[in-house]
Amino acid sequence: MITAGCDVGSLTSKAVLMKNDRIIGFHIVKSRVKPEASAQEAMTGACSQSGISGDEINCCVGTGYGRDKIPFVDHVMSEIACHGKGARWLMPSVRTMIDIGGQDCKAMKIDDTGKVVKFVTNDKCASGTGRFLEVMARVLGVEIDELGLLSKKAKARVILASTCTVWAQADVIKYLNSGYAVEDIGAGINTAMANRIAILANTIKAERDISMTGGVAKNAGVVTTLSKAIGHRIKIARKADPQLAGAIGAALFAEELAKQRGK
Repeated sequence: MITAGCDVGSLTSKAVLMKNDRIIGFHIVKSRVKPEASAQEAMTGACSQSGISGDEINCCVGTGYGRDKIPFVDHVMSEIACHGKGARWLMPSVRTMIDIGGQDCKAMKIDDTGKVVKFVTNDKCASGTGRFLEVMARVLGVEIDELGLLSKKAKARVILASTCTVWAQADVIKYLNSGYAVEDIGAGINTAMANRIAILANTIKAERDISMTGGVAKNAGVVTTLSKAIGHRIKIARKADPQLAGAIGAALFAEELAKQRGK
């Protein structure tokens, strides 16, 4: 049985194909204006990588903010449920999961089946989201993937007066114009991000094992600082790209749905 999950987010869209509880194909693309175009590009890439056609997929579940616009899915589910399911597949021991998306940040507690039992989300402001880092990277003149490395090179991390994206951007410009090193400013950005996320994690009283999903999980500067802020080491899954968690969860739900239909 081949199942698929498609996660259409505000910054990136992901598709995953699974068979016998393993990933056989995946693809991550930058989201377009139209969610349906993003979903199609991601799924086409995943099918191409796995060498199968769309007709061979038994069931597909969509998730993410653009889930209702995906034309080829059999069912849609919330990103909360899919990220919990995907996080558990990536790391069975995880009990607290922090997901940082393009437009929101979620802290969740999950049980041993991957079911979310408690969660809190920040969706009112760009601070603490992937959008915050995207804006800051653009101001610094670096790629977003480079931000995490800047923390390791920093000698005197700056302090941003606010985590508000608008005011933080003004701070970054001020530091640049004053001649501060890009590495020190980058480390300050990562720290501001981590401190904002720590508020959410502490709200639900994070318990081990703790893991991160989403693109920001690849930012070592944020992960290291966040671990210190919440007092627990954050583990990053190596089984698959942590950015795929939502799509993986969707594919797992698709497998359950296909089996139910079979019965």
